[in-house]
Amino acid sequence: MKKSSLGTQLRHLIELLDGAVGAAYEEAGLRYRPRYTPVMRVLMAQDAASIGSIAAAAGITQPAATQTVALMIKEGLVFASAGPEDGRQRLIQLTAQGRAMLPAIQRCWQATAGAAASLDADLPFPLSQVLAHAITALESKPFGARIREAGECLDDIGKAS
Repeated sequence: MKKSSLGTQLRHLIELLDGAVGAAYEEAGLRYRPRYTPVMRVLMAQDAASIGSIAAAAGITQPAATQTVALMIKEGLVFASAGPEDGRQRLIQLTAQGRAMLPAIQRCWQATAGAAASLDADLPFPLSQVLAHAITALESKPFGARIREAGECLDDIGKAS
């Protein structure tokens, strides 16, 4: 069996997880994507939030938050309005449709948490802990710095010019 690279393994893992979670939402009759969850959780905790505050609270990039909110607006789950102090700032809020979906979404989240606990129990090391440690390590020393430290691809680039 050929060993896959880290990136290939991570993409495959995300496909396996997101695909199953997305299918669970569909089976529950929800038009909802797994990528909406970080935004939805922030908006459940706050009545309204800017894209920047959503990104910060959800731990995602601002471009990812912007793209996700745009999709959620198209689905009718959230709406954007001008901020009270700065009309250029957009405040994002749940629509009535988005709020009405919350009980069903939360039931799916509970089922997903149970499935994640089951997966953790089947592994020699809980995936959730491994991911938390990996994130902490990468926040301490980003992967880009690690690539530069490894240096071989940069050495080759220098030789080519």
